[in-house]
Amino acid sequence: MKAARLEETARAGGVGADLRALRRARNLTLAALALRIGRSVGWLSEVERGITDPPIADLRRIANALDQPLSLFFGGAEGPEAERGHVVRAGARRTLGGAGEGLCEELLSPDLSGSFEIVRSVFAPGARLTEPVTRPTEEAGYIVSGTLEIEIEGARHRLGPGDSFRIRGEAFRWRNPGTEPAVAIWVIAPPVY
Repeated sequence: MKAARLEETARAGGVGADLRALRRARNLTLAALALRIGRSVGWLSEVERGITDPPIADLRRIANALDQPLSLFFGGAEGPEAERGHVVRAGARRTLGGAGEGLCEELLSPDLSGSFEIVRSVFAPGARLTEPVTRPTEEAGYIVSGTLEIEIEGARHRLGPGDSFRIRGEAFRWRNPGTEPAVAIWVIAPPVY
């Protein structure tokens, strides 16, 4: 049973597997998402299982319904067959979310179908998340360069290169007080993008 599920995920690959992971991360049923995008549950299920390839107009509606950029569904250049699902080359990373609030993120994981995701976040100088966010996740981060202030449940922490942190479903917000970009690697479980 587990082997059949893995085979189905591998066959679905790309859009279908990512769509399923995003939908589940948002606790949406197939019916709820189908209603949001104006499609049938059966059609959406076929997309998730890799049986149907959605046209660009439907991908746009799905991206909007999940509050993600359309580009999420289009990875960078695909690598050799033997690397798919295992390796992500620097030039093939997918951009996540918007560039709003001075944050640019790239998916370092091969896809969103695993139990966690790895994200590279670049915080512009002076950028900040003004309102605290609470997600049903466990997250850990490592500061590669720059300075990042992270507030977790009201406690402020100033982090620099080599420092790390963890958030367990707690309210948090961030700020780059420096004059150079801050770069962090985040691991998030379950995936939220």
